[in-house]
Amino acid sequence: MDVNQNIVDRQRQYEDLQELGDYYASVGNYAQAQHYYEKAANLAPDEPGPYIGLGVAALQENILDDAEIAFRVACRLDTGCSRAYAGLGMVAQQKANYKQAFEMYLKCLEHDTDNLIALLGLFQTSCQMGSFAKVIHYLEVYLEMHPGDTSVMFPLAALYMKDGRFEKSKEVLSELLISDPGHQDASNLLEELEHNLAKTAQGPKPSQKA
Repeated sequence: MDVNQNIVDRQRQYEDLQELGDYYASVGNYAQAQHYYEKAANLAPDEPGPYIGLGVAALQENILDDAEIAFRVACRLDTGCSRAYAGLGMVAQQKANYKQAFEMYLKCLEHDTDNLIALLGLFQTSCQMGSFAKVIHYLEVYLEMHPGDTSVMFPLAALYMKDGRFEKSKEVLSELLISDPGHQDASNLLEELEHNLAKTAQGPKPSQKA
């Protein structure tokens, strides 16, 4: 067997092991998934994929330190690995380290503006931290590329409202409810928003003289 054929066979074997790991992870058998990810990592130690898988499996089982180690290895192997940064963001968020989570989600989005896990994680951590500007920017970029995605439209409308941009929030909520009339959270937020807009339009009540 020549060297090139050996490389091809090892690559195919690695891909098979990785796929088996992904399959077992998808059905919730994390112990079996870990077994195949570890075999894949031994066969291709420079590939970040198995470590992403190991990190996700550990995260699902709430073994946060193991998950963090696996995601950090993936980052070291590929400094542009958006999924590894998203994983580190999830670990930090689970540990209530919202500043670290925010930074990791931002790092992920620098490499992949389409990463929905990072977008929604960024929204959640921003609500904890009260820092909205960067999140709004990334949600807007995502919606420009994926117009009508209701899973992002609602968080964006909520952030516009928190940021005092009531008209923008109303515009997004109205579009969302055209796409998904049964979206109860959006209906409730729009009702609250219209109440706020009505109060703003009325302005402060004049003080009564004694």
